[in-house]
Amino acid sequence: MMRLKTRVRSQESERRAAKPVVAVVMGSDSDLAVMAEAARVLGEFGVGHEVLIVSAHRTPDRCRAFARGAAGRGIRVIVAGAGKAAHLAGVIAAHTTLPVIGVPLDAGMNGLDALLSTVQMPGGVPVACMAVGKAGAKNAGLLAVEILALGDAGLASRLARYRGRMAREVAAKGRAAAGSSNPVKN
Repeated sequence: MMRLKTRVRSQESERRAAKPVVAVVMGSDSDLAVMAEAARVLGEFGVGHEVLIVSAHRTPDRCRAFARGAAGRGIRVIVAGAGKAAHLAGVIAAHTTLPVIGVPLDAGMNGLDALLSTVQMPGGVPVACMAVGKAGAKNAGLLAVEILALGDAGLASRLARYRGRMAREVAAKGRAAAGSSNPVKN
């Protein structure tokens, strides 16, 4: 038991010590419950990341400074979540050439307004758009890992193992479901 605790502490220390290469940003602290999913995925893969609250509308100068300075600080991918018609991902993308992954958040209208403001970028300023909510935040973390894995064989290997484990889990659940159900007879 002691070894496990020590190992977990060591892994957490390594993640904290890892230089952030992904920034997970959101417009409000109320978005943290969802955006924490992106940070969790990045942590699972050992990807150094930072989590910030930057509002495109309430702190526009800070938002612009963040976007313009991110690459110089070593950030390689930005994951941006915002709700309502807030357009954090688009504003950030306008000020950087780094890949920006948008996560629409449900702050009203079931997230449709946030989805449309994230996906409807003008030609020339791309933003990758994920699904609304936690699934989108999880996929944003995974897409960031995939982007980084293009230049990191170790990360690519961890990603392949993750995909293999996921496939095995789904197959096992399928076998369990098939074994526990009674076939329907016509």
